[in-house]
Amino acid sequence: MNPAADGTGEPKPVLVLTHAPHEGPGVIGRLLGVPYRIRTVVDDPEARLPGPDEIAGLVVMGGPMDADDVRGHPGLASETRLIAAAVVADLPVLGVCLGMQLLGLALGSSLFRRAGQEIGFGPVDLVADDPLLSALGPEGSSPTVLHWHSDAVELPEGATLLASTPTTPVQAFRYGSALGIQFHVELEASHLDLWLSTPDMVSELSDDEIGRIRSDGATALPGLVAAGSALATRFAAQVTSPQATSAALR
Repeated sequence: MNPAADGTGEPKPVLVLTHAPHEGPGVIGRLLGVPYRIRTVVDDPEARLPGPDEIAGLVVMGGPMDADDVRGHPGLASETRLIAAAVVADLPVLGVCLGMQLLGLALGSSLFRRAGQEIGFGPVDLVADDPLLSALGPEGSSPTVLHWHSDAVELPEGATLLASTPTTPVQAFRYGSALGIQFHVELEASHLDLWLSTPDMVSELSDDEIGRIRSDGATALPGLVAAGSALATRFAAQVTSPQATSAALR
């Protein structure tokens, strides 16, 4: 039986966890090629999420809260438990920004609040090859991505560091079937326009900084959208053919 299908032969959905209405899956959702369900449970103290055996993959998106703020956002505890269970089950997992931090916490690492702010388009150093992240470029290259964070997470024990910047040493890592990415690869042009018009996203930015991000986006987004689309397509292949992908990761 296809492990991505349920007992009736119907494909299992990919679960996408979101934490803010303006931070959806973007190109990841568009290119999954399988059904997916979006859930937002971050503030639900009794959040009920499916088990790893009920889904084909797990995508965890970004958000403005601290990944360890379970008191302020009690649903984060349920999310972290599901992420940990999904990793144990060798389920394809993709964590973006806050999602990467939650993945790190699920794997036992620590969160560093306000470790260093990075907002805007800039390079990230790719320090190891990875079946998915190499869509951005080969090891040793420094593609331009969109950064938007101030918290950071330490590298989980047993994980492979994939990307880094001087401000944020852990920008991406691989742990088994899970990939965590601190920067944003899900964007499309409309996505950036939405962020730059959302008060919660730009409240601490000056008009000049907003203008610079918009201007840099006009140059950088075409390449980033293409790279993000390639990464999303590879993740989709991991969802539909997990055994072949697992072999490639060994």
